[in-house]
Amino acid sequence: MAGSQRIYKARIKSTQSLKKVFRAQELIAASRIGKARARVVQANPYARAITQAVSAVATHAHVNHPLAAERTDTNRVAVLIISSDRGMAGAYTANVIREGERLIAELQAAGKEIDLYVAGRRAVGYYQYRGRTPEASWTGESDAPTPELAEEIAGTLLRAFSAHAEEGGVAELHVVYTQFVNMVTQRPRIIRLLPLEVVEGVSTDGDHDALPLYEFEPSPEAVLDALLPRYIGSRIFSLLLQAAASELASRQRAMHTATENAEELIRTYTRLANQARQGEITQEISEIVSGADALKAS
Repeated sequence: MAGSQRIYKARIKSTQSLKKVFRAQELIAASRIGKARARVVQANPYARAITQAVSAVATHAHVNHPLAAERTDTNRVAVLIISSDRGMAGAYTANVIREGERLIAELQAAGKEIDLYVAGRRAVGYYQYRGRTPEASWTGESDAPTPELAEEIAGTLLRAFSAHAEEGGVAELHVVYTQFVNMVTQRPRIIRLLPLEVVEGVSTDGDHDALPLYEFEPSPEAVLDALLPRYIGSRIFSLLLQAAASELASRQRAMHTATENAEELIRTYTRLANQARQGEITQEISEIVSGADALKAS
């Protein structure tokens, strides 16, 4: 009995330590989620404006730009998976990796060769453990991405898309990320970023907009050359911000649940420890009474 009581007390102590860690992680995520959501909202107007501008040029100018043209000289496809740098976020990373693996399986079934690009230590570790080294990886800023990181990722992917087939150029670019809907709902999503898909009256985000008529100076080609790299960079940055907000929301929710579970475990172990203590006291009393009866009988 005494041994059981010591075991339960040790478990209570270790669970209390874990509870402090979980609670601290919950508070940190809660303090950052507001800023992350605000950054998502602030980035939307610019992303929407540049998307409409690109849509207008591609729709009315009828320019066959390399970033909007389907490539037939290669069957290589680039896939960017955006995950987290740290754990303790529930199924956040598992969900986005699962969606990425599903996309990769579909592309390989269609005869495509995959060039893998990864953002976030969790996904980097997942693929390295399985012997699949990404073409490029970025870590350290999953919960607070910067425009510089987005530009670096966009530049790498644009170079891959623009390269010749002999130099490893890719025909398509797909991005797997987590869309932030609200504090409760975050959805893994797949979008094809390149080549651009623009239909008249429909923006690259799928919104039906009445696009105004423009005059392009010095030429539609020069405008697209200037706009498209900025467009890709803004889209990448927007997806990184969505993923960051989703990660923090998932971590806050997961740590809140873990804290509640730790409290329930502490209550359970405390009850079991009390029962063990009562059993120990009862046994000692029984031993004393038995000894007294034996002495009396002798």
